[in-house]
Amino acid sequence: ELFDKFFLTSLRIVAAGFLIWYLYRLCRKPESRLGYCITIALVIAGAIGNIIDCLFYGLIFDHSFGQIATLFPAGGGYGSFFYGKVVDMFFFPLIDTYWPDWMPFVGGDHFLFFRPVFNLADSAITCSVILLLLFYRKDLSDLLEPKSTKSTSKETPAEP
Repeated sequence: ELFDKFFLTSLRIVAAGFLIWYLYRLCRKPESRLGYCITIALVIAGAIGNIIDCLFYGLIFDHSFGQIATLFPAGGGYGSFFYGKVVDMFFFPLIDTYWPDWMPFVGGDHFLFFRPVFNLADSAITCSVILLLLFYRKDLSDLLEPKSTKSTSKETPAEP
């Protein structure tokens, strides 16, 4: 498991570096769309947030199962460099109530709507990927299409 965590964090660093390079090159082009650049920047921000979690949180926080984590605990953190875990989780149910007693099967039971627990970095990545798929599909297909195909598709066929 330790090697897996080290490998995954290293892979995240390489991927974030590539995305930063891509964003730098993309934003220098005058024809690049601002929304596309912002969406890629959101992916980078989420990736860097996850990298920070993995690199440093094991050093500066203690285990926080069922309680609030302690920053800079006396005995040191729960892990070493590269072996941190995500601790910045959000949980806010939209509806927290009880079913009415007259309801069959569920009457009187606790009802909690929107149970997911998530973190900000993963939310940034997820929202930006959804935005990319919904609004910037052409930009992605231009990125993935080979350059030779682009130039030949615009040529007119030769006259016989």
